[in-house]
Amino acid sequence: MSLFRSIATVGGFTLASRVTGLMREMMIAHFLGAGMVADAFFVAFRFPNLFRSLFAEGAFNAAFVPLFTGKLTAEGREEARLFAERSLAVLFVALALFVAVMELAMPWAIVGLAPGFGTTPGKMELATEFSRICFPYLLFISLTSLQAGVLNSLGRFAAAAGTPVLLNLTSMAGLWVLVPFTPTAGHAMAWGTFAAGIVQFSWLVFSVRKAGMSLRVTRPRLSPEVRLLFKRIVPGAVGAGVYQVNLVVNTMIASMVADGAVSYLNYADRVNQLPLGVVGIAIGTALLPLLSRQLREGDVAAAAVSQNRAMEFGLVLTLPAAVALMVIAAPVIRVLFQRGSFGPAETAATASALVAFAIGLPAYVLVKVLTPAFFAREDTATPVRVAGATMVLNVVLNLALVSSLAHVGMALSTAIAAWFNVVVLAVLLHRRGFFAMDARLRAKAPRILAACVVMAVVLWGARELLWPYAQGQLLAVGVLAVLVVVGLGAFAVAAHLLHAARLSDIKAMMRR
Repeated sequence: MSLFRSIATVGGFTLASRVTGLMREMMIAHFLGAGMVADAFFVAFRFPNLFRSLFAEGAFNAAFVPLFTGKLTAEGREEARLFAERSLAVLFVALALFVAVMELAMPWAIVGLAPGFGTTPGKMELATEFSRICFPYLLFISLTSLQAGVLNSLGRFAAAAGTPVLLNLTSMAGLWVLVPFTPTAGHAMAWGTFAAGIVQFSWLVFSVRKAGMSLRVTRPRLSPEVRLLFKRIVPGAVGAGVYQVNLVVNTMIASMVADGAVSYLNYADRVNQLPLGVVGIAIGTALLPLLSRQLREGDVAAAAVSQNRAMEFGLVLTLPAAVALMVIAAPVIRVLFQRGSFGPAETAATASALVAFAIGLPAYVLVKVLTPAFFAREDTATPVRVAGATMVLNVVLNLALVSSLAHVGMALSTAIAAWFNVVVLAVLLHRRGFFAMDARLRAKAPRILAACVVMAVVLWGARELLWPYAQGQLLAVGVLAVLVVVGLGAFAVAAHLLHAARLSDIKAMMRR
């Protein structure tokens, strides 16, 4: 399977997961709003997701995929399967112990994650209760990530990319069914999250078995390969999860800003995650196994081409998405969330955060393009050092901007820190001779940016002309749909005329 077919496969399923994820957020906005219960649930849900992003989907895949691919290429499927089984056994024991400790330490952990909750009576206790229900999700989703790494290394991306859809569908079903029987809607969401972890894990057990790589339960043993795996996970944790760590820093500070600030950031981030997930995660997931294989085979030139085309593909899709989100942030938030407990004030606050997050959207995706170049060379230490500097910058900017911009300052600091991360990673790769923009990318990048400027002008004019007529929910949906079509059309025409991206180019990349 070619790189771009792999990206399309992962991106298609990720699009489905992001759409169902937005549907889930719409249900949460309706039932929970943006007050105490919503803040408590979002913190509880972010807790296991932080460790999942750091140690499971992020650092674990960055360390596991190159090692598994190397085994698969050099020693065959059986040795690769045995390595995956040993890794699974040790991972299960380590995670089970970690979850047990965190369940006991949860009240103190929540104080560290959301210190501002203590000022609202009952909020800290509610977040602790939700977290204890949600946290075992980490165990199941981490084991799911290992199985996803196996499937991705085999070139089977569909089953693993579809697991987030199961999370969204299961948690929505839990919210819908359990609300009448639980003290709050937040309790229903927490139990739905717990159930979703079991469903996702069970689905990939079946998928791995179908791929002929069934992983049996074995006695945990720290073999040399497993020791090497976990040694590489530790430094890679921060490097792969810098975006999530920055969001957690935002959560800590937002909990002390105002009631609802955590929710504003969460809803805005969920919208921003739609293009980030569809493009960034798809590129990162497809690129790492390909680079690992090309470098293992000594084909450095092919690896360079793969990285340049992944960067071009990412820019074509994320730059216009970022610009569009900045121009029509308020209409998007109103249509998606403004109903039930979510009113116009919440829409305005969330839209402002979305504009700030969108500034960093291309950077979040470019990080996904650049970090596989380190991970494929089995270097997980360098991204850590860069991530450490990025996190320090994010905290400094948070503290500097929060007094004047409130929660919007926190979103903006995350965006600026992401661009810093991209620049430093690119410079380091270039100095080591691992990355250089080829002639095609140097020609295309400014043209893509110019096409985005044209689209922004057209989209802004259409918004000013049409949005005043969006009276009522049905008309608002219709006007937003027209704005989206206008934006897409404007970018497509401008990109074609400026030779930034043509349909024939994309088709050719997909064929290759």
